[in-house]
Amino acid sequence: MPKIKLPEHPKESKSRGKVTMAKAFKTIIWPRRNLIFIGLILIVISRLASLVLPWKSKALLDEVIPSRDFMALRNLLMLVGVALLVQAITSFLLTRILSVQAQYLISEFRAQVQKKVLSLPISFFDNTKSGALVSRIMTDVEGVRNLIGTGLVQLVGGTITAVISLVLLININAWMTLFVFIPVSIFGIVALKAFKYIRPIFRNRGKINAEVTGRLTETLAGVRVIKGFNAEAQENATFEEGVHRLFQNVKKSLTATALMTSSSTFLLGLASLGIMGIGGYYMMNDEMSTGDFLSFTLLLGFMIAPIVQMSNIGSQLTDALAGLDRTEELMNMTPEEELMDRKIILNGIKGDLAFENISFSYEEGKQVLHNINFKAEAGNVIALVGSSGSGKSTIAGLSASFLNPVEGKVYIDGIDLSTVKLSSYRKHLGVVLQDEFLFEGTIRENILFPRPDATEEQLLEAVKAGYVNEFTDRFEDGLDTLIGERGVKLSGGQRQRIAIARAILADPKIIILDEATSNLDTESEALIQKSLAELVKDRTTIVIAHRLSTIKKANKILVIEAGTIAEEGTHDQLIAKEGRYYDLYTYQAKI
Repeated sequence: MPKIKLPEHPKESKSRGKVTMAKAFKTIIWPRRNLIFIGLILIVISRLASLVLPWKSKALLDEVIPSRDFMALRNLLMLVGVALLVQAITSFLLTRILSVQAQYLISEFRAQVQKKVLSLPISFFDNTKSGALVSRIMTDVEGVRNLIGTGLVQLVGGTITAVISLVLLININAWMTLFVFIPVSIFGIVALKAFKYIRPIFRNRGKINAEVTGRLTETLAGVRVIKGFNAEAQENATFEEGVHRLFQNVKKSLTATALMTSSSTFLLGLASLGIMGIGGYYMMNDEMSTGDFLSFTLLLGFMIAPIVQMSNIGSQLTDALAGLDRTEELMNMTPEEELMDRKIILNGIKGDLAFENISFSYEEGKQVLHNINFKAEAGNVIALVGSSGSGKSTIAGLSASFLNPVEGKVYIDGIDLSTVKLSSYRKHLGVVLQDEFLFEGTIRENILFPRPDATEEQLLEAVKAGYVNEFTDRFEDGLDTLIGERGVKLSGGQRQRIAIARAILADPKIIILDEATSNLDTESEALIQKSLAELVKDRTTIVIAHRLSTIKKANKILVIEAGTIAEEGTHDQLIAKEGRYYDLYTYQAKI
């Protein structure tokens, strides 16, 4: 798989350079040198074939027509025709070989970037819009086609054509060539200056585009909230502001591009004007034939056209490097597996989970948890209760290894979790969240998500245990019913039961239940309680629940307040204490 070599720990680097053409050549172009070499051969053949027409135009006017040699005319036309055919064939092969390879590279590169993104810690996703990431993965890598595709080869081929044409022009008339060379050189300097100005603009455009795309994705996903609060005008204004910033950025790049285009038009037009005057003078003095003048004019076009083309390709390459700059930022980020020295691989676990002197903060100096200590023995159910914002979900996140403690250690079967390969731990983990995420597709596909290779019998057992069949039996397509984006076609209780069936099918040793029954009506909750009883059997379970009636049978209840364990014990023990848990329970009982 193609890969740009990047620093291992960018956060520790004092500085990070941009993706230069040299680095792109070393990491992207050179590994594909064989294909590019073939492309260069084809472009050279194509360019040489294209020079046949201006080369033979002199012979046509100065030799064939004056001598009325029809055989020579036929041969000349056949030669030019073959040259045109060669151009067409080489053009097709260039597209077939290089453009296809470029598109393949883009697909591979997207897969590589997406793989990298999924390896990043949860905190990264908490601070980054998903729509912006989609733009980074799908759009920023597209510029690679200009490095591997015909863009770079056209740049090299254009240079070759320009040099050969220049030599032929000097051979025809050195003074006319010198006059042309001066404005062309000035144009080259202007173009180089413009590229330096444009690259930061392209880079910033990618960021703005990602922001606008991210906001648009959020808007479409939250359309019910927007309409429910009559906030269409507000969202329209936000999006308009974003696209206006994008327009301002595009306007800057168009200004620079227009400067290059207009300067090329003027300077190259000036060269043509000079050729008319100088060429006319030489022909009037019989120092240049009509054939020489026509050949010079045609060759001049073959020299100037690649230069103008190179300015456009230069813009494309600048855009490509700017996109690679943004991609490199992602690729330089440290995966969560590498944030700590994780070398231990768990082949199997018993399920003993322990927190030892755990403190945690999302922001420096603002602790969310303070010195948390508890043990969850294998097969036990540990319930976390308390007011919102007390730290329950943070404890669940630490248990699931989504977060890493600032102080203290989390142990699994006596092993420090920070030393364990996350993949080897998480394959024994099951999670049911309050706002459970379902993928667009069928009910069957969502339940099979953790175990795609599960048998039909195993699937149906999970469906029955989660009481999913209680509503799918009423659907015409049953388990193959399409549920829409995020399960929008289902009720909250139905989505939750699918999530629980998914966890049952995964057959984990440790389960995190974050408000797993919060979206259920009384009838559904009664059904789910039965399935949860099966789910937690012989499994270590961390339960977060506001409905205290659902955790009476927990082996241990932890009352979390202000990031500390205020009380702990069984339901009966805590009721007998008549403390914070007693207050919460009796209050809910009255309601």
